[in-house]
Amino acid sequence: MKISEIAARCRKTALITACALPLGAGAGTASADESDLTIGMSFQELNNEYFVTMQEALESAADSLGAEVITTDARHDVAKQVSDVEDMIQRGIDILLLNPADSVGVETAVLAAEEAGVTTIAIDAQANGPVDGFVGSRNYDAGYKACDYLAKQLDGEGQVALLDGIPVVPILQRIEGCTAALDEYAGIEVVDKQNGRQERTHAMTVTENIIQANPELDGLFSVNDIGALGSLIAINASGQDIKLVSVDGHPEAVAEIQKPDSSFIATSAQYPRDMVRLGLGLGLAKHWGASTAPAEIPIDVELIDHEKAADFSW
Repeated sequence: MKISEIAARCRKTALITACALPLGAGAGTASADESDLTIGMSFQELNNEYFVTMQEALESAADSLGAEVITTDARHDVAKQVSDVEDMIQRGIDILLLNPADSVGVETAVLAAEEAGVTTIAIDAQANGPVDGFVGSRNYDAGYKACDYLAKQLDGEGQVALLDGIPVVPILQRIEGCTAALDEYAGIEVVDKQNGRQERTHAMTVTENIIQANPELDGLFSVNDIGALGSLIAINASGQDIKLVSVDGHPEAVAEIQKPDSSFIATSAQYPRDMVRLGLGLGLAKHWGASTAPAEIPIDVELIDHEKAADFSW
């Protein structure tokens, strides 16, 4: 079964076995009692509906298995995340789903999980160290699609600024994809790049400064929707015609994109429910010893503009 078919199945059911079993031969005949499983998930943050949606999908899937779930919130503090993971290992988790606050800094936690015999799957962002698998969006494509759309809406000309974020691979890939798209338009000039920290208030302040320093600004790319929503406040307050694009598919962002004449014109949407279900499915397959389970499962993104916004939701 193709990964795209597995993802489609995951969207239709909360039963993680529907996602897990096609991932590797032997998974369906494992002798392990699913109800004895303890699944831990360490989030980089839970103050974001994207990750809350992911948490809800994980809890629903684990409930279908009769498995116990332990979740923690690192609050973007990698030292806290390492401590959280070590605590979950002491509590006897079998599978760790790890959403890194810092791809490099979290390696200590990955090594601790390996030493304890815990199956570790990185979710949304890759982690350094001996992880057993990775499930995440095609983040380069997300950045590329959003910024290609932005450039086209600007008729291939104008000044554009970028808001990046925390030092994890997906954020770097989104910036890389965006930059590659903009480079294809000779009339587009990237005039500034600053760290919005993926936070609404900070991104608003940073955007205010960017607009003040670049009064002819025409477009802005944010690496995530929460930051973009902060940028939108600054754009609206400026009274300037600045087009905004982003990544995630957050409900608030989609609602803004639906509005007529909104400065927020598009987001490259991810599928957090699919991501965590496939991540757990991959973790189960690896935990059960499936020899053909893939090392990585990439998930496609979809550009959501004004026309598509009304029909999209996580």
